Amino acid sequence: MAVSSLTRMTVPLASDQSNPNQGLLMPKLKYRFRVIFENFGVSATRTELTKQVIDFKRPSVSFEDILIPIYNSTLKLAGKYSWEAVTCNLRDDAGGQVSRLVGEQLQKQMDFMEQASAASGFDYKFTTRFEVLDGGNGAYEPVALETWELYGCYLKSADYGDLNYGSSEAVTIALTVLFDNALQIPTGNAGAGIGATVGRTVNDVVTAAG
Repeated sequence: MAVSSLTRMTVPLASDQSNPNQGLLMPKLKYRFRVIFENFGVSATRTELTKQVIDFKRPSVSFEDILIPIYNSTLKLAGKYSWEAVTCNLRDDAGGQVSRLVGEQLQKQMDFMEQASAASGFDYKFTTRFEVLDGGNGAYEPVALETWELYGCYLKSADYGDLNYGSSEAVTIALTVLFDNALQIPTGNAGAGIGATVGRTVNDVVTAAG
């Protein structure tokens, strides 16, 4: 088979819609990523959390519906938005560094011993940054294909998992993180996503038809 035929291994499009020699675009891969927690807990070093991450869920956003009943039907508009919680599973290390950091963050939110809570959200909220990487390492600096920053984060729950004589798996800690807002940061050729500058038009018509 001629190598040139590999450029045809994708969905055929009209010649004016796509580069005919482009071929199929390379996908982002789930296992190439890193997660960074800023202002999490009180210890200065938080890199152990990044190294012990097992998986991380990307953000999900949804809009409330605004219904406008009219003559023979109903029109729909986008109302207030809400970011869903994200989840992160961590390996609990033998040195206790991960469980200590998680415990510190929980104590910032609520002092369980003294039964005293933080005075304001500013006192305990943290920022979470995660990046989808290109696979680089060592002498080849990794390039972030996608970068997200989650602002106003706090732990909704921390599940310390179970222990089991019949299992050879590592002990894990499952975190559920709530946050106030999220932005995609422009990186390299990936461009901007959520948070990008998009021009606004002014109109007084509900429907998209003149």
